[in-house]
Amino acid sequence: MKLFITLFTATFLLLLNGCGGDNAPKGEKNTPGNSAALFFDTLYNEQDLNKASTMATPRMARIMKSYGTSKQFARNLVNMQYDNVVIEVDMTNMSLREQYGDTANINLIFTGQFNGNKVDDMRSVKMVRKKGNWYVDKINADPFAR
Repeated sequence: MKLFITLFTATFLLLLNGCGGDNAPKGEKNTPGNSAALFFDTLYNEQDLNKASTMATPRMARIMKSYGTSKQFARNLVNMQYDNVVIEVDMTNMSLREQYGDTANINLIFTGQFNGNKVDDMRSVKMVRKKGNWYVDKINADPFAR
C-alpha cells in the first residue's frame, strides 16, 4: 500500500509540475528580441511598470516611472493601448550580428484587443547590452504616425 501511495504522489506531483507557465515568451532567453518582447509583455499583459522598468536602461526607467502607471506610459509614450495583446518578434530583418554586438534594433508585431476591436501594430525598439543582459534603451518613433 505504501508503494501505491508513493507512486500516486510522485505521478501527481509530476503532472502538477507540468501545468502552468505557458505564458512565458519562448525562444532563447538572453536575446535582444526575447528581452524586448518580455518588456512589452510585462508592460501590457502584466501591467507592472516597476518590473518593466527593471528591463530598461536607467534613463528609460526614469521616463517610465514619471508616468506613474503602465497604462499611462503605454498610452502616452508608446502610443498604443490594449486590453490584451500577443507580441511577436519580426524576424524578417533579423541579423545574427545583433546578438553579438552591444546594440540592436528590434521590430515587434502587436496583435490584440482594445475595447472589443482587433488592433494590429508594429514598433521598433533600440536594445542595449550591459553586463550580458539586454535592456530597452529607446522606443523608436513610429514613422507612419501623424
